[in-house]
Amino acid sequence: MSDWNPELYARFADERARPVHDLLARVPLENPRCIVDLGCGAGASTAPLVARWPRADVLGIDTSPAMVAEARGKVPDARFEIADGAVWEPREPVDIVFSNATLQWIPDHRALLPKLMAWLAPGGVLAVQMPDNLDEPSHASMREVAAEEPFAGSLADAAGARTTLLSFEETWDVLAPHAASVDIWRTAYVHPLTGAGKIVEMLRSTGLKPFLDPLDAGPRGEFLARYTGRVAAAYPETADGRVMFRFPRLFFVAVKR
Repeated sequence: MSDWNPELYARFADERARPVHDLLARVPLENPRCIVDLGCGAGASTAPLVARWPRADVLGIDTSPAMVAEARGKVPDARFEIADGAVWEPREPVDIVFSNATLQWIPDHRALLPKLMAWLAPGGVLAVQMPDNLDEPSHASMREVAAEEPFAGSLADAAGARTTLLSFEETWDVLAPHAASVDIWRTAYVHPLTGAGKIVEMLRSTGLKPFLDPLDAGPRGEFLARYTGRVAAAYPETADGRVMFRFPRLFFVAVKR
């Protein structure tokens, strides 16, 4: 995929912020020494980590040069690296691995989650939030339009850009052998947006990227037109013209033995 767009992503900063704080509130550590923000983006998840633990060494890593450049300007009290969380390794054990809306882009969670637990010092915490919305109309519609002509050939692999999340039971079975405790929950956030177009705008910076990036300008416009029509049909307007955009997210917090 092309690089991420910090400006487009930040347009919906308020909608994206609450899951960060909900996850952070469940991390049961008082004085961590070293924290890794895995998939830090433009620093929206890093800044709350620094605010809660100002004396900790907080390192944000992300694959996007544009996002990391933005993060360095916004969160000067943290360190940042451009790195791929699928292969990056810390130099020594860390106290917290915090990952907000990132791991859904990394495959094979049965192998990934034990690896992340291995990064932790004893008593350390793996705290993760991931969008769990592939079955929502917003995302099912992406796949439906991608299967139509003239997009089917160009977008044959687009749906595979995100990994299928493990179930509650599978997540427990993967984490429990490494953990003293595992807390798993799912929350459906409801965002009142001003029309279906705002849903599309919010998703252009994230879930729609694998479907839009392979297309030239003309086909991209046609894809967006068809997709917007499906979204408008799936999310009826309220009396004042808003749409209730449902956005389920999966969370877990695991404390290492």
